[in-house]
Amino acid sequence: MIPSTPTPRAPEVQKKLCMLGSFAVGKTSLVARFVHSMFSERYHTTVGVRIDKKLVELPGRRVKLMLWDLQGEDVFRRVQTTYLRGAAGYVLVVDGTRRDTLAIAASLHERAVMALGPGTPFTLALNKADLDEHWQIDEPALDPWRARAAVITRTSAKTGAGVEEMLRELARRVTEPRARARP
Repeated sequence: MIPSTPTPRAPEVQKKLCMLGSFAVGKTSLVARFVHSMFSERYHTTVGVRIDKKLVELPGRRVKLMLWDLQGEDVFRRVQTTYLRGAAGYVLVVDGTRRDTLAIAASLHERAVMALGPGTPFTLALNKADLDEHWQIDEPALDPWRARAAVITRTSAKTGAGVEEMLRELARRVTEPRARARP
């Protein structure tokens, strides 16, 4: 029997990602789906910030994601910009059944750019994709986001569709050398 030598582990880095969006868009549910593979129909208001973590294996590296789930946009102006400090990237969560949440995401994006600088990796999560019959966001409404070089993903915290892929892609982007994106 040949003694096995342990395979070297890929280096581990820790990255902070913030979940931003209006109230009730599904920020907490997306994190719960990603971290714990679960979904609850009950609405839970996040007060302040809730932090979860998950280790993601990427080619050649391991990334410990610190997911900061920030309360809805109504308090963002007063408190939450301080929570953004040190973030390597962020997810703008939009409720696809509420068109107005896209405009709120644009406002949050502007504040995130001011706090973190242009070129900080982000993704736009069009959440609640399982409610297709109530969908209110059409393709032309996404053109300004494409111009910002955003990664746009339809997600469903309920079914899990797009959630893992979206956050793994953001993890990949925050661990690569930055190419400055357009604000």
